[in-house]
Amino acid sequence: MPLPTFSGVLVPVVTPYDAELRPDTARFVDHCKRLLDAGADGLAVFGTTSEANSLSLKERLSLLDALVEGGVPAAKLMPGAGACALPDVVDMMRAAGRHGCGGVLLLPPFYYKIATDDGLFDFTAAAIERAASPNLPIYLYHIPPVAQVGWSHALIRRLIDAFPDTIVGIKDSSGDWSHTHSLITAFPGFAVFPGSESFLLQGLRAGSAGCISASANVNVTGIRRVIDAFAAGGGDAEQARATAARKVIEGFPVIPALKALIAADTGNEDWLRVRPPFRQIAPQKARELLSALTAIGFDVGGPGVLQDKASG
Repeated sequence: MPLPTFSGVLVPVVTPYDAELRPDTARFVDHCKRLLDAGADGLAVFGTTSEANSLSLKERLSLLDALVEGGVPAAKLMPGAGACALPDVVDMMRAAGRHGCGGVLLLPPFYYKIATDDGLFDFTAAAIERAASPNLPIYLYHIPPVAQVGWSHALIRRLIDAFPDTIVGIKDSSGDWSHTHSLITAFPGFAVFPGSESFLLQGLRAGSAGCISASANVNVTGIRRVIDAFAAGGGDAEQARATAARKVIEGFPVIPALKALIAADTGNEDWLRVRPPFRQIAPQKARELLSALTAIGFDVGGPGVLQDKASG
């Protein structure tokens, strides 16, 4: 198995919209650059937090082109290639391979809930063979609370055995630490990323590769501190602070809440926009969110957006 291309803290980047609910390309590129400057190791664009399944394939391909043309290093990009239609997956993988992206994040086709491991294997194999991007690593995306269709251990083993130079890791958004730990234990050398920084430190101690977390859109510096402290032999205090911020954000609709925090940081209320079926956070709820973060010692503003007063 080749070495995975990513480790550390990756951000599933939120997608800004203009007044016509079209992706705002310039703000998207700027936000991605800001996250990298603040300490992100990679950008998992076009995932759940990106509202990827509310974006057309054409929009995602255009945004990927804009990121690379705008100076975001392709090696730092892990674009989501997930879709229910095989040709869409293939087109996204081909684009990622053409740009030299560090990898793609692959959802299982999630519409047909009766999909079997055999069917999911056939879908993945067909995508890999048709994309013909042999140097493009694939990270599986396991999010059964949303997709309801997931990657079983048996299927992961089968995919690794069949495509040892391609299937290199997984984002586990099951929300179940025991499941994440079982992946780390079952697949040595496989890059396992918990989908929440709440599991980051225990994951690192068990051998995980880092985390891919929605709240890294606003707290990448705080999450980065956990990783740096772990490398120095500690991390408990930093983990507690990152978890506290995460719990506040999880108390609200997460995507609208993240956008409200970025809007407060930038002073640009255009960031509040979401695409239906999501709804923009209500002003009162946005105030409650900011108040709750203030109450645990966080301010909004500056690189990484959330400033932890307890960390100086």
